[in-house]
Amino acid sequence: MLRLMRYLKPFVFGLLLAVVMLFIQAICELNLPNLMSSIVNVGIQRGGIEEDVPYAISQDGYSFIQAFMDDDDKAFMEKNYHLVSGSDKDVNNDNKPYSDTYPAAKDAGIHALNETLTAEDREHLSATFGTATWTMVNVLREVQAQQDAGTLESTIAEQAAAQPELAVQLQMLRALGGLGGDKPIAGGLGQEDGSAIDIQSFDFAEIYKLQPLLDLLPSSILENARSEAKTMDPSLRGQSGTLLVAGFYRDLGVDMVAIAVGYIGRIGIYMLLITLLSGVATVLVSFLSSRIAAAGARNLRKDVFEKVVRFGNAEFDTFSTASLITRSTNDITQIQMLLTMGIRLVFYAPIMGIGGVVMALDKSVSMSWIIGVAVVLIIGIMLVLMAVVMPKFKVIQLMVDRLNLVARETLNGLMVIRAFGRSDFERKRFEGANQDLTKTNLFVQRAMAIMMPVMMLIMNGLTVLIIWVGAQNVAAAQMQVGDIMAYMQYAMQIIMSFLMVSMIFIFIPRAAVSAGRIADVLDTKPSINDPAAPRHIDASCKGLVEFRNVSFRYAGANEDALSDISFVAQPGQTTAFIGSTGSGKSTIINLIPRFYDATAGEVLVSGANVRDLTQHELRSHIGYVPQKSVLMAGTIESNIAYGNEDLSPEQLRKVAEVAQALDFIEEKDEAFDTEVAQGGANVSGGQRQRLSIARALAVNPDILLFDDSFSALDFKTDATLRHALAAYIKDATFIVVAQRVSTIMDADRIYVVDEGRVVGSGTHRELLASCEAYFEIASSQLSEKELQRDAR
Repeated sequence: MLRLMRYLKPFVFGLLLAVVMLFIQAICELNLPNLMSSIVNVGIQRGGIEEDVPYAISQDGYSFIQAFMDDDDKAFMEKNYHLVSGSDKDVNNDNKPYSDTYPAAKDAGIHALNETLTAEDREHLSATFGTATWTMVNVLREVQAQQDAGTLESTIAEQAAAQPELAVQLQMLRALGGLGGDKPIAGGLGQEDGSAIDIQSFDFAEIYKLQPLLDLLPSSILENARSEAKTMDPSLRGQSGTLLVAGFYRDLGVDMVAIAVGYIGRIGIYMLLITLLSGVATVLVSFLSSRIAAAGARNLRKDVFEKVVRFGNAEFDTFSTASLITRSTNDITQIQMLLTMGIRLVFYAPIMGIGGVVMALDKSVSMSWIIGVAVVLIIGIMLVLMAVVMPKFKVIQLMVDRLNLVARETLNGLMVIRAFGRSDFERKRFEGANQDLTKTNLFVQRAMAIMMPVMMLIMNGLTVLIIWVGAQNVAAAQMQVGDIMAYMQYAMQIIMSFLMVSMIFIFIPRAAVSAGRIADVLDTKPSINDPAAPRHIDASCKGLVEFRNVSFRYAGANEDALSDISFVAQPGQTTAFIGSTGSGKSTIINLIPRFYDATAGEVLVSGANVRDLTQHELRSHIGYVPQKSVLMAGTIESNIAYGNEDLSPEQLRKVAEVAQALDFIEEKDEAFDTEVAQGGANVSGGQRQRLSIARALAVNPDILLFDDSFSALDFKTDATLRHALAAYIKDATFIVVAQRVSTIMDADRIYVVDEGRVVGSGTHRELLASCEAYFEIASSQLSEKELQRDAR
């Protein structure tokens, strides 16, 4: 995989932009649960009150809350509040009269918070109000407990009995202290027994009437209650102070419903904007990842193709055609899929996972063990699955190669298969390869399919566990309901992050195998390379071909295919090679255009060693007709002009006429514009050979190489073609490999090849007399009368 990382360098900017967009998306996604928590905690439970220090308090409320403060807190409060009238301007509210915001200020003065309050002073006030709130709650509880136990101070009991007004207040105080049981938790303060005191339901106007009774309480009750309040968690004290603020505002006539609705609406709009931004980031990431993946795959295909085009025959012996096709298509598609998904998942999953953990811990550290258990379970499942599945991915790619090979062989050899009645055998062979691939794929897919139900079970179990533990924390006043809801969402985000990671582990092993296969092709150094300082064709000996003690051995072979071959092919002459099958004739032809390099000795073309010439310059002087004629998809004209795009119509007709192809071309309705199927499947073998010969002639070569290129021609066409070629290529070097003696008997020089060695050379007549191997070949093809005539 790392060997292909260089292909991402052109897209560094796009990758960085995609990562930035992923950060934006992740930040948006991580903030949504927090905002939802705020709606529940602040918008619903606190009535939309965000501040934990009231901007204004009625005079009764001011006196009442001070009853639960010590002297230092009272002094600090008096320092930061001042008495104002309803007509005074509220600096904190666009200089509107206080009576506009607080209707009760029309009838009486109120205490307003100083405009110059510092952040440090605000924090101190928050702690002061929180402590006073919990002091009040503790006092109410203590009064109830003492009255139930009959230990309430006799002074209070006697005065309450003498004054009916105080008796009513005592009863009210007892009721306030006893709130709980089935009272709602929302908007309330948790008690040790799991119940809650709902401060927001208090009628502060009625509570203020308790002031005379509170003044009668022993100082010990207040001091104990205050000491207990100060031991509570500071954050919880701050939250409870917010509940008290709502009561003070309600006492001042503020429309609390409007505040709650306004807060929920404001946060809701904020959430919509964040969701919109997240959606835009998601679209941009998808666009960028798809574009980078497609462009990267395009570059990979281009480089693989260019590398394969530069391969010599030795490399094609290493990589099968079916394997190269699979690597250029299926393997690159795997890389493209990984890039498309990976750019998003590789960066997004860690951001969401780490961010989710941080946000979840911010909500509750005590519940972190729940996420830890879930993560450990998920990692364990993933490791087990990867250990089972990963080895199969490499096997799958090899099986795809095998399936392509079988399919390609079957389609190419369909006529042979039918001729020998082997259709059932080939069908079984294909079904075997197909079944092997199917079974392996099914094994992998079934193994991966187990993961999702297990993950869902873990997620659902995690949700239940969070609710169960979270409910106990809410009852113990350690968490709020909104925080539990946010915690659940963060837990799901963390689990989803690990699911994304698991998806990455599905794509990466298979893509890694594909990347390795592609890299193997790209890292292969072609055995045929252009020289660093190339020479050029010598015009004085153009067309001259010479072999000097040339030997050649195929890669992996134990013996040489050619041994000590030496010959000279002169321009204007025909040089022929004949021999039994496998003797090395085609290998000699393949060394001239450098399809292979000689193992020993020198191959010279126009006076220069072929290793010293660029492949383009060398092959531009050669017209090559392969043993197996190959035509490209297109028209007859495009195939003949394949090596010479500037071929004129007159030259086109001329080379077709010399190649004995003009007659059958003109018989077709569209003549030279007739479509040729891939591989020339819609023309006969002889027509393919003649079109291939015309294509070689069209480049006007100095050297013509014919590798048994007359085998599909009848004797009459063969003879006519040879005479036409002799007249057309007077100055070119004509080198031909043939199986038929009749094809080469007029050659200026014939070389007889047997087991990789030249065992005879000369003209047809000379070889009949001097070379036993040639005589055997000739006698097997010619009649005794013809042999006697040729020997004279």
